Amino acid sequence: MGAKATEEFQIRVARLEDAAELRRLIEASVRGLQAADYSVAQMEGALGHALGLDSQLIEDGTYFVAEATAEALAARPGAPMLAGCGGWSRRRTLFGSDHGPGRAADLLDPASEAAKIRAIFVDPAWARRGLGSLLLAHAEEAARAEGFVELEMGSTLTGVALYTRKGYRETGRVEVPLPNGEVLPIVRMRKAG
Repeated sequence: MGAKATEEFQIRVARLEDAAELRRLIEASVRGLQAADYSVAQMEGALGHALGLDSQLIEDGTYFVAEATAEALAARPGAPMLAGCGGWSRRRTLFGSDHGPGRAADLLDPASEAAKIRAIFVDPAWARRGLGSLLLAHAEEAARAEGFVELEMGSTLTGVALYTRKGYRETGRVEVPLPNGEVLPIVRMRKAG
């Protein structure tokens, strides 16, 4: 992660009143950054299901937003202030929105289970500036502060290269059936320490 990202963005805990803007950001991110890996039908079927806002993360205080600084906004007229989002969870759910598959609200044991890195999305206007790495590092640090040693995620195909560079290793793949009849491949990844 570069120094530029830490100068351009400020991270704060997400609030429930951010929900509408977070949904906009997530949809823009999926449609704008994942088209090389998923078909339009897969992306549209996944939004609000396998990919989307999980308000439980906001309620738990483990979801974060990255806001562009005034200087960064001045250099990019028209770019949204809410540039990215992402977090982690002490709950069993690996991925998905409020209406996604495999939801499990039970709490994990930090001594024997991996925290879940969740729902990292970057607005296309702010892509390729180190923001995904910044959000990932912030989420990892927060999970470690609560005693978690291992981290796990369900990554989109688009995120695999970044997460591999950050020390995650593939542990399997999941084929997620979508409401529109499509299937979305998700990569299970894990990192120790």
